Amino acid sequence: MTENNGALSGVKVIDLSRVLGGPSCTQILGDHGAEVIKVEPPTGDETREWGPPFQTDENGDKIASSYFIGVNRNKRCISLDLRSEQGKEVLLRLLEDADVLVENFKAGSLEKWGLGYEEVLREKFPELIHCRITGFGVDGPLGGYPGYDAAVQATTGLFSVNGSAESGPTRLGIPVIDLGTGLNAVIGICMALFERQRSGKGQQVDVSLFDTGVGLLFPHASNWFMNGKIPQRIGNAHPNVVPYDLFETATQPIFLAVGNNGQFRKALTILGRPELADDPRFLTNGLRNDNRDALREILGDLLAEHDGAELNTKFLEGGVPAGPALNVQEIMEHPHTRHRNMIFEEGEYRGLGAPVKLSRTPASLRTPPRRFGADNQEVLREAGYSSDEIESLIASGAVPVTKKS
Repeated sequence: MTENNGALSGVKVIDLSRVLGGPSCTQILGDHGAEVIKVEPPTGDETREWGPPFQTDENGDKIASSYFIGVNRNKRCISLDLRSEQGKEVLLRLLEDADVLVENFKAGSLEKWGLGYEEVLREKFPELIHCRITGFGVDGPLGGYPGYDAAVQATTGLFSVNGSAESGPTRLGIPVIDLGTGLNAVIGICMALFERQRSGKGQQVDVSLFDTGVGLLFPHASNWFMNGKIPQRIGNAHPNVVPYDLFETATQPIFLAVGNNGQFRKALTILGRPELADDPRFLTNGLRNDNRDALREILGDLLAEHDGAELNTKFLEGGVPAGPALNVQEIMEHPHTRHRNMIFEEGEYRGLGAPVKLSRTPASLRTPPRRFGADNQEVLREAGYSSDEIESLIASGAVPVTKKS
């Protein structure tokens, strides 16, 4: 384990979130040194059951799914029933010295429990930063509705620009909206922490899956703003840049990502056809876009003669952006993945590393994902509860020790 020397060391986060958007946010905060206390309801974070695969202990008993393990490191886990008065009192005690509260309940839940930000939390904790993650926000035509990643991908138009003409609207293969919302939440929280240094006041950070999805519609929305044309599905190609597409080779497919005329000329030189850079149809990106079908056919024939890995290396060494279409195992075992410390590993735990690298205060793995309620006693003692009070909270059910099904 690594000593906590991250950039956010000293920041205390109470994490009431579940599933992915909120937990991915708080894992990033924890990776960079924040003290994160994950508060689960009596039934636990539902993603503990989102498997197989599952992590098991030495007796073969299930601990949690890979999904849960993937976004819940560097957190201590406690359990609280916020529907009970005792549970709410514990939460308020924890918030007394907290900097950030993150939650993704259905809109109105905190208010229903007497814990609303405007009505209660802002008054009691004026320096608290409350990050609220919802599906669609709390008001407006869709306000208050529940949202999961794929459904919001569909609603916000991401399906419509993903896939090919043959495939029809297609879900992106990763939960890009949940992960993007988690990133937006981190950005908002860090901005609020920075602003608090000047004002001394907390504020609410409002992040929604809907806003994230709409915000990801680049460059398609920009194109529509300018030309009024509804974007069409074009597979792996780019709507604005040509050639920017996946091509078959004699071995494995590679993606050729040419962003300017210089790179285009370099690519054709590597392929042995430098004269094509002077073809009147291909002199500029705009002309290449107008003649994309003809250019793709020419490039497809040229690339089909080469070994994909060797050609990709030649492209990169020649200053042409390109990449082989690797699968998950291939990229996890790639030496550059290890070199960039993009796998955190400790004992039996393995997880994706932290993409943001800070020179003096790097992200680190301090605590692997914990069992349900594993830190109840420790966290409650730190909050000032006596042993008798803790036993009373457990006996009342306000602090469950086993997860309800």
